[in-house]
Amino acid sequence: MKFGIFYEMQLPRPWGPDDERQLYQNALTQVELADRLGYDYAWQVEHHFLEEYSHSPQPEVFLAAASQRTKNIRLGHGIVQLTTNHPARVAEKIATLDLVSNGRVEFGMGEASSMTELAPFDRTLEEKRAVWEDAVRCILPMFANEAREYDGPYFKFPLRNVLPKPVQKPHPPLWVACSQLETIEMAGRRGIGALGFQFLSAEMAHAWVHAYYNSFVKRQEKLADYQSNCNIAMVSYFMCAETDEEARRRADGVTFFQFSLAYYSGAAGRALSAGKGIERAAPGTVNLWDEYQQWKRANPDAVEKALHGGLIGSPETIRAKLRRFETSRVDSIILLNQAGRNAHADICESLELFAREVMPEFHAREPEHREWKRKVLAREIELDELDTTPFKVRQGLGKGVAIDRLVKTG
Repeated sequence: MKFGIFYEMQLPRPWGPDDERQLYQNALTQVELADRLGYDYAWQVEHHFLEEYSHSPQPEVFLAAASQRTKNIRLGHGIVQLTTNHPARVAEKIATLDLVSNGRVEFGMGEASSMTELAPFDRTLEEKRAVWEDAVRCILPMFANEAREYDGPYFKFPLRNVLPKPVQKPHPPLWVACSQLETIEMAGRRGIGALGFQFLSAEMAHAWVHAYYNSFVKRQEKLADYQSNCNIAMVSYFMCAETDEEARRRADGVTFFQFSLAYYSGAAGRALSAGKGIERAAPGTVNLWDEYQQWKRANPDAVEKALHGGLIGSPETIRAKLRRFETSRVDSIILLNQAGRNAHADICESLELFAREVMPEFHAREPEHREWKRKVLAREIELDELDTTPFKVRQGLGKGVAIDRLVKTG
């Protein structure tokens, strides 16, 4: 099993004049530390206009800076919003990042899930999957060493040679964001790595990993001529400390992450898209941190439940949880540490403690996992076709779950 770190660049109000600079500098220091400690990936998202939840509109700039402070860690652009970027600009930025990082880029692709982001770019929720598929077909041929043109339903591109070209041939490894569980099966069918949020149980992980691998092996239908990437990664809330109680105290930002996510993925944005006339409050008029504090006081049980989930706890607690997920054959775990007002010092201590006490055991068994994967892809091992129906709904709080009543959205 491999491990990475994950950044949304959260910044709750109130905002001081130096807060965004400090946020970015702290994150760069954390990535540099993770590289020294032997973590495998550093992922950063792309989001636009999502106040407090994500101040991260240009991940390639951050990752380029990180590339100059690191040597080995893979740099995940996770994800590029193909609905809000022109295909040629996407190909250019990914190739350039691959050059400055000496071939360490992971190319994550996604759609965006909120009208707050989509509407300024004249996209709707109803068309975003079709736009994403059209963009994939347009972008991937651009990495080839020749001029290409494209004529699709959403993108038209004249004959041009898009430059530069990436170090990794034919292109960096491909991933797709899977905020909805059903997208995991789609990722396997498209031959693309699945970057999903945490499964709530090892049984859920087992079922969806089987669905992914069986789709990849038996039902693969690529959108274009690209190199397949067979990987399924699970992003999980994370904080490692000497005791479970101390880890939960330090991980308070997890519940703000979930709360602010619910605000931007809730019913108001979807109703606006469907023409129902419900509009979200104007930008700058809602203080999510204050709203969160009110919700937190009113819902102590939900807060406690959230802090007992994910990979939050002592090394012993986290090790036991990972062993259960390891049997499900998840390829990598991406650790979400930077959330809410989680302290920079606590994040660094968490990364160090986990790398010292937990990570070596699972890294040591990575060759065994690679051999299992080789046999599955060669059809020497046939995986059961499991029913994912009981695992299609995430209960409680988490990525991809709309929690419309948590916050005022209109």
